Amino acid sequence: MSQRTVAAALRAGAGVLTAAGVEGAARDARLLMAHVLGLEAARMTLHLQDEITPEAQAAFDALVAERAARRPVAQLTGRRQFYGRIFEVTPDVLDPRGDTETLIAAALAEPFAHLLDLGTGSGCIALTLLAESDAQGLATDISEAALAVAARNAAALGVAARVRLRRSDWFEAVEGRFDLIVSNPPYIALGDMAGLAPELAYEPRGALTDEADGLTAYRVIAAQAADYLDPGGRLMLEVGAGQAADVQELLRLADYCDVQHLHDLDGHERVVWGRKPA
Repeated sequence: MSQRTVAAALRAGAGVLTAAGVEGAARDARLLMAHVLGLEAARMTLHLQDEITPEAQAAFDALVAERAARRPVAQLTGRRQFYGRIFEVTPDVLDPRGDTETLIAAALAEPFAHLLDLGTGSGCIALTLLAESDAQGLATDISEAALAVAARNAAALGVAARVRLRRSDWFEAVEGRFDLIVSNPPYIALGDMAGLAPELAYEPRGALTDEADGLTAYRVIAAQAADYLDPGGRLMLEVGAGQAADVQELLRLADYCDVQHLHDLDGHERVVWGRKPA
């Protein structure tokens, strides 16, 4: 690519991504160019006719090649917007998805003072809930690398003083009581992994699948969470396609009440939650 203007470089980059089968090629090219130029994507229109320097062109070309190889945009830019805030993203954590905002909205529907987030990853769930409230929180993950990302995000969002980050295999290192427990655990069944989008190959496998039927974490959480919940406290779980009924049954068998599921904006069953009897 040897184009002189930002607009021309964008067109060429989008063409490369389209040829590689990347959905939303023009959008992704715009995000990558904004990253290279140090601009907000929404302001790109003001700079389309600017000349692009050889250095910026080379950097953009390199990112386009990585994206054509299906590396996620968030890993290339190192950031992702989630519920109106920017989170650092690395290959050690899942890329925060808009679907997870369904869990955020549901959790914020009632007040809470003490939050537990199991398998926090980037911290997008726990830190968003803390930023939207005055609560205190504990966020756990089995990955030290993920916890380091969450710590940087906590500092950037100004909630580090209200969250404890702890390495834990689910409830292994958890202590105390909470009035809200949330989790987006690995829920993809082993048999479904081969059919996933190529981008997911760049995300931590342990955060995607339990290497079994996709329900392993839900069984553990449903069986143990009540020991850490205050009476009347809520357990809220993100679920994958076709899992809501099974997870609801796990909660009912564990004697939760008010068990129900919620749909995301695309109409998919996305969140299952229940309440510990008062």
